[in-house]
Amino acid sequence: MRDLERLLGVSLFDRSARQTRLTWAGQVLLGEARRVLATVDQAVQATKAAAQGYQSYLRIAICDSLAQPRIASLLARSREEEPELGIRVFDLPFSRQLKGLHDDLLDVGFALSDAVTGGLIAEPAWSDPLSVIVPTRHPLLAHAQVKLEDALKFPLVLCHPDAASGCHDQIQALLDGAAITPKIADHVTSLGVMLTLVGAGYGIGFAIGAQVQTCQRPDIAIRPLAGITPTLTTYLLRRQSEPSEPMKRFLQRARRLFRPQGDVHAP
Repeated sequence: MRDLERLLGVSLFDRSARQTRLTWAGQVLLGEARRVLATVDQAVQATKAAAQGYQSYLRIAICDSLAQPRIASLLARSREEEPELGIRVFDLPFSRQLKGLHDDLLDVGFALSDAVTGGLIAEPAWSDPLSVIVPTRHPLLAHAQVKLEDALKFPLVLCHPDAASGCHDQIQALLDGAAITPKIADHVTSLGVMLTLVGAGYGIGFAIGAQVQTCQRPDIAIRPLAGITPTLTTYLLRRQSEPSEPMKRFLQRARRLFRPQGDVHAP
């Protein structure tokens, strides 16, 4: 590291404290190094894909809170209609999807937020009904459908607001309109942690029922909300520039499959 510092003529580490820490220059170099390595990795993968007969490929990111069966249907349709198109899928949170799109390391993102930054577009892709997630042997399981006011009598495990996933904002809008002030047991940064805490009896949660079903956990159960069922909207994220031909066909395929409602939201 000292050789690298001498070569660059900068200090990469602050060694004055008890713990060695990166300087701002070191943080910048680390971020750039990761971006370069990701670019090299993608070049290697693109080369291998070309050798396997793929004419082009797309890089797609999804977050862990989405209804995976819908993504699987889209990928299956793409493979059926355009077998020469290679597709790589990454599991990334919303913030890293934005960075990947800006850095041209991703072509498409699927997330629960439309809070995109300059140069990006967030297009409503589909909406999923919101369900109540409860532990097995919970009193709410006596109901085929659960009223929101009944659910709010129990502590909640919610998405952490600092995760900026969009899941928190959409669910919070639902809670803000409720007559009962919710009791928050904990905030989490992923669907998996939320299901773990719910299964352990710390509280109940809200999530996309179809996504939770894919987890096949015996310690939790799903109940739809009664009345006008609220939904979580998933957005397709992409750059604002003119898409490539493979990208255009992918977008057309997604729109046919999901039949989104609403207008495209641009920053």
